[in-house]
Amino acid sequence: MDLQNILSQKIKEAIHVLFDANIDKIEFQATRKDFNGDVTMVLFPLLKQLKSGLPYLGNEIGNYLVANTDLVMEFNVVSGFLNIVIDDSHYVDFFNGMKDDARFGFKNPEQHAKAVMVEYSSPNTNKPLHLGHVRNILLGYAVAQIIEASGKKVYKTQIVNDRGIHICKSMVAWEKFGKYQTPDSSGLKGDKVVGNYYVAFDKEYKNQVAELVADGLSEEEAKKKAPIMLEAQQMLLAWEAGDEAVLRLWNTMNQWVYDGFAETYHNLGVSFDKNYYESDTYLLGKEVVQFGLEKGIFEKDPDGSVWIDLTEEGLDRKIVLRADGTAVYMTQDIGTAIQRVKDFPDVGGMVYTVGNEQDYHFKVLFLILKKLGFEWAESLYHLSYGMVDLPSGKMKSREGTVVDADDLMADMVHTAAKISEELGKLEGYSDEEKQKLYKIIGLGALKYYILKVDPKKRILFNPEESVDFAGNTGPFIQYTYARIQSIIRKAGFDFSGPVGNYALDPKEKQLIKLLEQYPEIITSAAETHSPALIANYTYELVKEYNSFYQAVPILGTDNITQKTFRVQLSKKVAETIASAFRLLGIEVPERM
Repeated sequence: MDLQNILSQKIKEAIHVLFDANIDKIEFQATRKDFNGDVTMVLFPLLKQLKSGLPYLGNEIGNYLVANTDLVMEFNVVSGFLNIVIDDSHYVDFFNGMKDDARFGFKNPEQHAKAVMVEYSSPNTNKPLHLGHVRNILLGYAVAQIIEASGKKVYKTQIVNDRGIHICKSMVAWEKFGKYQTPDSSGLKGDKVVGNYYVAFDKEYKNQVAELVADGLSEEEAKKKAPIMLEAQQMLLAWEAGDEAVLRLWNTMNQWVYDGFAETYHNLGVSFDKNYYESDTYLLGKEVVQFGLEKGIFEKDPDGSVWIDLTEEGLDRKIVLRADGTAVYMTQDIGTAIQRVKDFPDVGGMVYTVGNEQDYHFKVLFLILKKLGFEWAESLYHLSYGMVDLPSGKMKSREGTVVDADDLMADMVHTAAKISEELGKLEGYSDEEKQKLYKIIGLGALKYYILKVDPKKRILFNPEESVDFAGNTGPFIQYTYARIQSIIRKAGFDFSGPVGNYALDPKEKQLIKLLEQYPEIITSAAETHSPALIANYTYELVKEYNSFYQAVPILGTDNITQKTFRVQLSKKVAETIASAFRLLGIEVPERM
């Protein structure tokens, strides 16, 4: 049982004995650093029920705790707060109980609990992955890891947008300008080859529109009549009709992209349990629409189109089937969600990692699924996140102004190499060891910089700032981990045994208090779908460790009990850093 639960029981007991009253919930918070205490009880909620002054309430409860439990040493009351000082023995016992637990902070999988499916990435096959995708991928992957650590089974998935007019644009441009170029002949990754032709299409399209406008057409007419756009639309019709030559080119170019994506995902260190493809799922949902019509959930307009009226829920009317019987994105998403539960019957909820421009879409989707009567629809969550901006402005795929994910990773590794060389701490490293370290630092910097920010906030990404070895950065945390590994290597004695009666230094106590929070941080991060909680907790732990490192001797003390405990504590801090960073998909180096 954790500290707050033990205290809650004792405080409830005190209130019952002293005031003949029963309280459902006790509110705690961390004690402010300018007051003496380890845990603070908030007294204000008791005022109405117990009808006593705050100082009197605090002193009565505090005296009862000191007299009736060995856990509480002393207390003080400040305004409406009871600051409680916990006996060192609690923290020493807690530490001894968890120091050898390799899964500290993680919950074991809950038996018979429903699994969670997390969707992320979900790219289009007409361009490489870019910086915006990177935030999506890192968020989704980290959330999946965190939910799994909180005790649930997780399936990681994506839906690949591999059909539609945007895909045909790349195909048309390749046929017109490609000269049979392939990834092998060009030396480029397949997704980059296809992406180049998407940009080439847009360039030609704009030229054609400008020519038509110069010939007297309005811009709106010109956009509709541009020959290259008409070719793309014709190709889409041919694809939908099953034209063999079009399908052959479509399969070939998509495979180039899949191979490119696979390389990027591998370098980012992420994976998926199942891929869904829009070409397989775009017709899903049409049967569900018919079921919804029969149940009166949907309604048919005179032109044959099918809608759902959500005005009573504060939304609007939403089309789910066009007049010609073709599906819209909403139809597809309804069908795909249902198909996923058929494929994975133990799924009881889903997390969709999609940018905040789709907030309204997911409100409608979730509401429709609830109206259709699916129990799991109550556990759907849109992990909505803000865009990633650059100092140079907004990215545009059509114009080729995006920051390519592969180039970004390469630049981060290069920046890490440059800064590491300037610091001059790599003496004795082989070239291979250096390159491995640069990658760990560079990608760690990128991932941490993105994940430390609350998902809902926009990010202005600054590569140089992210690789700083001081402050709230990945390299700063990695450096602390490496520093602790150096201490452990230098220890040179057996420090594995438990330390019994031990008077804690305030710095040691503060570190253990932070370690004690780790399981609760994981639970909270899972519930709120926020890797930022894990990232910033790790930073606080590292800051506290560095304060401890500066304030007390570790290997320099002559007291063997102190030395043993401090090496053990250092080791557990390092393990917790590594554990937290694994949840974020970040590696830690043994030396740095």
